[in-house]
Amino acid sequence: MCGEVRFSVSGQPNRVGLCHCKDCRASSGSAFAVFAIWPRPAFDAKGHVGTYQGRSFCVNCGSPLFSLGPDEAEIMLGSLDDAPTDLIPTYELWVCRREGWLPEMPWTDLFEKDRTGEAGDWRQASRTVAEDAKKG
Repeated sequence: MCGEVRFSVSGQPNRVGLCHCKDCRASSGSAFAVFAIWPRPAFDAKGHVGTYQGRSFCVNCGSPLFSLGPDEAEIMLGSLDDAPTDLIPTYELWVCRREGWLPEMPWTDLFEKDRTGEAGDWRQASRTVAEDAKKG
């Protein structure tokens, strides 16, 4: 939002999704979060970010930005400069928490919780990546 952190992704994402989990609701301030997953080498960033439970944010304005794993970068699509209107979600996570007033998207795969069945498991690895980056 403030421009303190600049990042880019190249190429097409591996997948695009929506998440209705409690953490995504809280971090986005909305009923769901929209994100895309790129291969980690396709991601580049400059600027100082804070990280909490694997989720990186701008320390200046607090905007949620991305979550980095060893192999993938999850980008919050609202944090991109240009509206990514060509990126259409193909799956939804934590549909057990999905708001009933949201229209159905029949083209998406629905997952009761996470795709792996283990809530938040992949972000555990990103916490290690963030700690390793701080250590240099």
